[in-house]
Amino acid sequence: MSARVDHVVTSGTFSLDGQTHQVDNNVWVVGDDTECVVIDAPHSVERILALVGDRRVKAILCTHAHDDHVRVAPALRVETQAPIFLHPDDRPVWELTHPDQLWDVDFGDGQIIEVAGIRLEALHTPGHSPGAVCFYAADLGAVFTGDTLFSGGPGATGRSFSDHDTIVASIRGRLFGLPEATVVHTGHGEDTTIGAEHANVPAP
Repeated sequence: MSARVDHVVTSGTFSLDGQTHQVDNNVWVVGDDTECVVIDAPHSVERILALVGDRRVKAILCTHAHDDHVRVAPALRVETQAPIFLHPDDRPVWELTHPDQLWDVDFGDGQIIEVAGIRLEALHTPGHSPGAVCFYAADLGAVFTGDTLFSGGPGATGRSFSDHDTIVASIRGRLFGLPEATVVHTGHGEDTTIGAEHANVPAP
């Protein structure tokens, strides 16, 4: 069977800089009936495992290391025996949530992971965090942007480890080179397209 995208929303908290907020997070699972990868592991191992079903999880891919994207990644690793992939520039962010354990694989710009006959390419898009990564699946006409790009524009900056000009440069330099029809699967909220977001990300 050809690769597909499955989706579940999980709810919990996001904490940084002494503030805590309630959030709903998208979890994306890309694969076929046999194998898959999980993109982000926010709040609930059980909800993710229910979406995965009996498939083999090849990897847990982290778009970045804020706690509402990696909180249950180590527990999910135990349950699935799948390695955690993260860009190493997000180590200081990761250590805020998991100071005593690390991820398994450094995943850098341009690296590829294959699953269910398709390729996911890592695009390093710093700004929301130093090691923020988007995963582009050309075969699916989709990109998984975490908190780098939302429906309506760039992800939040103004907190520790983030920078507005950097995120705008990342989006314009890395994501806006993708086909305009590319579907943007975000870390929170609704899907959008690359073309629809051009007007929402002005030049710095």
